[in-house]
Amino acid sequence: MNWYLYIARCSDETLYTGITTDIVRRINEHNTNNMKGSKSLRGKRPVVLVYSEEYPSRSVASKRESFIKSLSRDEKLKLLKA
Repeated sequence: MNWYLYIARCSDETLYTGITTDIVRRINEHNTNNMKGSKSLRGKRPVVLVYSEEYPSRSVASKRESFIKSLSRDEKLKLLKA
């Protein structure tokens, strides 16, 4: 099973980074009243997928997620344009 790192842009222009095995399902969870969506995004809907990367394991995806979360907003925006 492949894992995906994703970045979503929220309605307030903030960027949210996460990992999942199913990006379409996860973005849908963030955009609905589904209790599986991130609580921090409930007031920032809708969220739109703007970036993703595929990894062979959860471990590798989690390490990349941690690295991206440590970046500044400007660095994340540069990544989105690359």
